[in-house]
Amino acid sequence: MPLSPSATRDLLSSLGHSPRRFLGQNFLVDGNIVRKSLELAIVRPGDTVVEIGPGLGTLTSALLETGATVWAVEKDPTLAGHLRNTLLMQYPDRFHLLEGDAVEHPLAGLVPAEEEFKIVANLPYAISSPWMEAVLAGPLPARMVLMLQLEAAERYAADPGTKNFGAISIFLQSAYALQPGHRVAAACFHPRPDVDSCLLHLVRRDVPFRFARPARTLIRECFQQRRKQLGSILRKRLPDGGRTWLAHLANLGFSAQSRAEQIPVSAWQELTLANPPV
Repeated sequence: MPLSPSATRDLLSSLGHSPRRFLGQNFLVDGNIVRKSLELAIVRPGDTVVEIGPGLGTLTSALLETGATVWAVEKDPTLAGHLRNTLLMQYPDRFHLLEGDAVEHPLAGLVPAEEEFKIVANLPYAISSPWMEAVLAGPLPARMVLMLQLEAAERYAADPGTKNFGAISIFLQSAYALQPGHRVAAACFHPRPDVDSCLLHLVRRDVPFRFARPARTLIRECFQQRRKQLGSILRKRLPDGGRTWLAHLANLGFSAQSRAEQIPVSAWQELTLANPPV
């Protein structure tokens, strides 16, 4: 069970540690949310689970108690030391802890072979998008349940034509189907964050679509200039002045005056398949 806010404060004090805002250290103190995370992820004995930023080990303990094997990456040396002295001692065969940066080690040192794995994590806001892009570029987990600030979750789940729709929405939704998640109040954390959070629930598609690196770069550039018409961007960016892409866009029902956020996920996929940028 998660520690209460007072017990969390006491443990942090005993470690001589103050929560670091720049690392997104908001510790979960609500057992219902821990149970909901495991329920959405359908964690079973024998599962392989990656966790990002285990902190004091609240979620980690619950994962290990299911009989799963956990691979975790923790950047904070004080918290990593606490985990080594507690959970690693208790579960030496099923708990693998890497001290380092989650963007550099998005799967916490796990090297998947044929086995399926899942990710269950409370993601620091500052790294959520670069971490997600790193995950999408490698072996894809079968399922992800991610605690995110609501703003980040809304970007990932955004529909075309909305202000939150962007490159990361396209990359993620091409590989994963969004399932019903769960809103999480700020009161569920210590210290209490300024905004609410959300458990984002993602299930890998039967045939996930991945964009090649040049396509990802071009799509990001289109959204970095989201107020510009696509014709203006593509004419400067592509070797043929964008003629091939613009002709394909016209076949899909969009003009050169369209903006990046108006193009649906499936159309971006078709464009990059038919005319891969270099």
